Amino acid sequence: MAKVQWSNGIDFVSGALSKPSKKSQHSHSKMLLATHRVAETTNPNCNRLYLRKNAERSTPVSSSELNHRMRFSAIARAVSARMQDVTKISQDQAAYAAQKNTAGGKKSMKSYLWSLEMAAYDNQ
Repeated sequence: MAKVQWSNGIDFVSGALSKPSKKSQHSHSKMLLATHRVAETTNPNCNRLYLRKNAERSTPVSSSELNHRMRFSAIARAVSARMQDVTKISQDQAAYAAQKNTAGGKKSMKSYLWSLEMAAYDNQ
């Protein structure tokens, strides 16, 4: 087992030390992840390293999954377009503020717009 002695000023390392490549949209390559745990224990070694191996899909993409992907991308494009449409911004902000503190209200503007565009997409 390897031991690490931290230099002055470095207390711990936490997070992704080596991220997957951004070349593909859904990268399944190796990843090195470090975690740091702060707890009342007698063990002073509370850093852990994890290696995520390459993942290979074992089943083909189903038609249902393709439909979900197309639905998600269409709604995402609609939300993005709506957020940039100056004719709807003030109306959307007013409607969002009115529903925000109600029961079942959306807590962020983006989730509110997603709910509107999802309902519009499902009604088509």
